[in-house]
Amino acid sequence: MAKKPENPNFEEKLEALEQLTMKMEEGSLSLEELLQTYEQGMKLADSLKKELEQAQGRLMELKDGALKPMGEQ
Repeated sequence: MAKKPENPNFEEKLEALEQLTMKMEEGSLSLEELLQTYEQGMKLADSLKKELEQAQGRLMELKDGALKPMGEQ
């Protein structure tokens, strides 16, 4: 069995969330499994949201405090 990375990157977390979503959509989980899977998904979604907010903050700093499209100066 493949070992999970201890500190997965954004893309790995997103992939894990997509896998959990597909698992839930199959409809074969018991109620308890469904609740556990949903809880895992919410934790991943919160983590991804925080990473996106941090990235947005960094972009704003790089663009002199004004968030602009990458091609705009």
